[in-house]
Amino acid sequence: MNTKVIIQNLKCGGCAKTITKKLSELDNITNIKVDVDEDSVSFSYKDDLDLFVVMEVLNENGYPVEGEVNTLGSKAKSFVSCALGKMS
Repeated sequence: MNTKVIIQNLKCGGCAKTITKKLSELDNITNIKVDVDEDSVSFSYKDDLDLFVVMEVLNENGYPVEGEVNTLGSKAKSFVSCALGKMS
């Protein structure tokens, strides 16, 4: 199945690189595309559990899906993820 989600705190290519790397490490997740201009991530997945895992990984790295609570902690995590993406 394919989906596209709108996420919060997506700022630049560094963020996109981190998101792509983290999602690429997951089983059953393919065709990952991050669009900074649209604040979106699209990907293919096998079943609903895979989708849940992706949402958790995004949230853990500071990129909650639109509509979820965007805490100060999430914003701080996204800055760290962004910096790591720029450095790698």
